Amino acid sequence: MSLGIETRCIHGDLKRFDKDSTGSISFPIYQTATFAHRGVGKSTGFDYSRLQNPTREQLEKIVASLEGGIDALAYSSGMAAITALFEIFEPGDNIIIDSDLYGGSIRLFDNVSKKNGLEITRVNFAQDNIENFIKPNTKALYFETPTNPMMNIVSVRRIAGIAKTHGILCIVDNTFLSPYFLQPLKLGADIVVESGTKFLCGHNDTLAGFLATSRQDIAEKFRFLIKTVGSGLAPFDSWLLLRGIKTLPIRMERQAENACEIAQWLRNNKHVKKVYYPGFEDYPGHDILKDEATGFGSMITFEVESRELALYILENVKLIQFAESLGGVESLITYPITQTHADVPKDILEKNGITPSVLRLSVGIENVQDLIKDFENAIIELHSGNDGAYV
Repeated sequence: MSLGIETRCIHGDLKRFDKDSTGSISFPIYQTATFAHRGVGKSTGFDYSRLQNPTREQLEKIVASLEGGIDALAYSSGMAAITALFEIFEPGDNIIIDSDLYGGSIRLFDNVSKKNGLEITRVNFAQDNIENFIKPNTKALYFETPTNPMMNIVSVRRIAGIAKTHGILCIVDNTFLSPYFLQPLKLGADIVVESGTKFLCGHNDTLAGFLATSRQDIAEKFRFLIKTVGSGLAPFDSWLLLRGIKTLPIRMERQAENACEIAQWLRNNKHVKKVYYPGFEDYPGHDILKDEATGFGSMITFEVESRELALYILENVKLIQFAESLGGVESLITYPITQTHADVPKDILEKNGITPSVLRLSVGIENVQDLIKDFENAIIELHSGNDGAYV
């Protein structure tokens, strides 16, 4: 039976866990480090939770189903997942990465991957001819779509085609859209990486990361690595993700709906210089997402007229919270230059357009008019000069 994604968020592919006979609707939390053997060579299928745990296994089955992969692995954070991913490469391998990425990924590649002997090449995946940069030692193409924070749109189908032509891997960070709106594996990608902390969890209450793949050989490498380095997600955190994913469809739809209205309001505000939101019909890459995804997401990046205004908004919004992270039911506003991208070299920040007047907004499920009023009040108060800070 072919099930819709809304159903699979709750039930997976109907592959029931057969070790529990209680009929519990909520999947149990197997809060154990180890499992007893019935005899020599008589394992229950579970030996030690670093290798696998029933709660984590159930979560991984559901994520694999959502991503359209043959396997998915749950890690203790998004960065733990990316770190594990890069362990499949060897010293001397070249990895081509997009020039606009989450700052934590850039920090990892610059300070750990390079130390481990990997060669990292930065390319603008949305604009440059990637094939001009592929070399004999190139092993993978790595990118986000939309990118964090500048919302560049990259065609998964196009990059996957290039990767296939050259016999290299296509790796997509799917954090901003989640498998609800985009399934890169179905478009030809080999590996999907995702921060489960964000939309999959949806409640800002735990950290998690995922790797999903459509290739058995890669899945086997990931399984060997996760038991070797011990970065698998804990049982209770796995349960929180199972609970969060159940409401992924309704959260994503509401958040995207809110984002569309807020983006239009920002675009019409005279104090906002530019709004980066792929839902606009005239936005570069809009047609790509319309073709490859089922929604435009709820992330908005915007540039205001000055650094002073950016700082004032951060300090004076009351409903929208000034915090890192994204994808939860609460709306969060972030200052990339001092938060998510604080460790990114200055020349890369400037090249990507990340300035002191750029803000990133993760839209939640609140009443959209309340969110707009929150922005409106902060800007009006600033320009009224009530506090003497800026007129």
